[in-house]
Amino acid sequence: MLLDVEVSQLVLVDYQVRLMPAMFEASVVQANAVRLAHLAALLQVPAFATEQNPARLGGSIPELQDALQKASAQVLAKMRFSAVQEGLGALLRPPVKPVQGNARSLPRHLQKNTTGIERASVVLAGCEAHVCLLQTALELLEEDFEVWVVTDACSSRTERNRDAAFDRLAGVGVELVTTEMVVFEWLRSAEHPDFKAAQALIK
Repeated sequence: MLLDVEVSQLVLVDYQVRLMPAMFEASVVQANAVRLAHLAALLQVPAFATEQNPARLGGSIPELQDALQKASAQVLAKMRFSAVQEGLGALLRPPVKPVQGNARSLPRHLQKNTTGIERASVVLAGCEAHVCLLQTALELLEEDFEVWVVTDACSSRTERNRDAAFDRLAGVGVELVTTEMVVFEWLRSAEHPDFKAAQALIK
């Protein structure tokens, strides 16, 4: 199963000024988060960002703030580790459309999407991987989203904690991808009109 740009949303978790200096491989992780935000802007993928206790940890890092602005991203301040119960779930899910006719009588595989999730694939990255990212991912799964975690745009204070998060996420069915996987799966073809611009983001 490949990522489909038409049904994707991007969520970037807690890339904050007082948090990122403590993250493992912070510079690489930050750069990939910024690339993802620019890619979302380029391909018109809805984008969201979260900030954990911003009064204490500060806002998003400046370079990401610029990219989020270009993507017209909504930024959600939170205190819980999972962003879902802080309002992210509602932002990602539009109002449920009423089922017309006798669609419910059809076999499940022939029914139209009645979950109210027009963009059910959430591309998720952030910090810390074993805390806020993990808890957000698990609750998104419970809310019937498909979750794709961008591993090279995630971090924790230690490599061990980051990798433990990836192991757990893979075990519950989260797709683990890289920034370049997202780029090329959203594009699908070298003939895509935005191919050169997207390619430039990862060079």
